[in-house]
Amino acid sequence: MLAPQNHQTPLISFVIAYYNLPVEMLIQCIDSITALSLSREEREIIVVDDGSDLSPLNDMTGQRDDIIYVRQQNGGLSLARNMGLALAKGQYIQLIDADDYLLQAPYEQCLDIVRYHKDADMILLKGTSRHRAHIDFIFEGPVSGTEFMQQNNLKGAAWGYIFKHDILGDLHFTPGIYHEDEEFTPRLMLRAHHVYITTSEAYFYRRRSNSIMNNRKDEHITKRLKDLLNVIIHLRDIAAQLNQEEQKALNRRVSQLTTDYLYNIIHLTHSRKQLENAIEALKSLQLYPLPAINYNRKYTLFRKMTETKIGRTILIALIK
Repeated sequence: MLAPQNHQTPLISFVIAYYNLPVEMLIQCIDSITALSLSREEREIIVVDDGSDLSPLNDMTGQRDDIIYVRQQNGGLSLARNMGLALAKGQYIQLIDADDYLLQAPYEQCLDIVRYHKDADMILLKGTSRHRAHIDFIFEGPVSGTEFMQQNNLKGAAWGYIFKHDILGDLHFTPGIYHEDEEFTPRLMLRAHHVYITTSEAYFYRRRSNSIMNNRKDEHITKRLKDLLNVIIHLRDIAAQLNQEEQKALNRRVSQLTTDYLYNIIHLTHSRKQLENAIEALKSLQLYPLPAINYNRKYTLFRKMTETKIGRTILIALIK
């Protein structure tokens, strides 16, 4: 492990999971962090190399002194992130994918919330794939994570927030599954008492044709759908053990993910048979019909259409 000397507690730890990507992407990711108004003492950059074919270190002479680099046997994104979380010493943590980077001006606004609102447990930020990001200094909060989840459709991506290290506890990413963010984020959110919401587009994510979510091989699609269903079941079971307000919050997320599950079956398979089989399976798990709650217009419309064979036929025709 390669590590710089830092004897004070950093304000924020940036955890970057890396695996077999062009080194230029990783360098751009790291440089976007060092460009921020954080001194070396205030920041900690942890790069977890998940067993890449070649270590990127030889091509990173300009970044070596700024990072903690650890290389482990390939085990997947969840294990790489868990390693980074175990090593992190910062008061706050930001997870970043190595092929993405931070946008300086809007991210500085998120840092201002970290600096000047000491009660902040989470700061929600937005992502963009446009080079001209939306910048404003408007933010809302604080609200509890429970209250936020009751009133909003949560974005599950683990890069979409800065969070206080103290609320993590024993929470970790489940190894070996897709949709690990969807399981992790709502559970973390329930632990947050003070959440601030910003509309600044502070995170740049690349749209890559060879990314995990764009893999259209049959076995990959099957695993994606199976893992998402298991995440839904797990969150449903957790919700049953919570108090009334937390249960209400997490059940909204379960309903949202169940609509995503049905949507993805249509989008990824275009199979009427698979859709009908999935609905029967959801019925047996008491996850269907979807709750008749008007979370938002999109949810209500999709719920009503999935309840009839005509509606499902229309969805199969419309969703490409």
